[in-house]
Amino acid sequence: MSDRLCTVLLYSDDPQVRDRMRLAVGTRPAPGLQIEFVEASDYAECVRLVDDYEIDLLLLDGEASPGGGIGIARQIKDDRDDAPPTCVVIARAADRWLAAYAQVEATLVHPLDPVTTGTTVAGLLRAHAPA
Repeated sequence: MSDRLCTVLLYSDDPQVRDRMRLAVGTRPAPGLQIEFVEASDYAECVRLVDDYEIDLLLLDGEASPGGGIGIARQIKDDRDDAPPTCVVIARAADRWLAAYAQVEATLVHPLDPVTTGTTVAGLLRAHAPA
């Protein structure tokens, strides 16, 4: 059986944060899953990539500026019936209520733990796999 190739969109205005997200997820977060990444550094690029590509998961930086990942998540969820599952990386666990308002499926907290990040990403990808 071959691995399922999944596309994960990484969003942050900071290239170092995107690098840390990519490293925490890895290219094989679980058996049977292989990840390819696309990256966005602003809101417009994020929306364009969601429109132009088959994105399996959004991994958004909640601390990005000027457009935070929570706001982008909410906008994409409001605008699309087929929005991909979304995970927002936040700085404070207390911000989970904002992420819930944005209808995200999961949150992670900076600094990213690779085990937790990989497990969370794999779980979201498996739960939302096409039939």
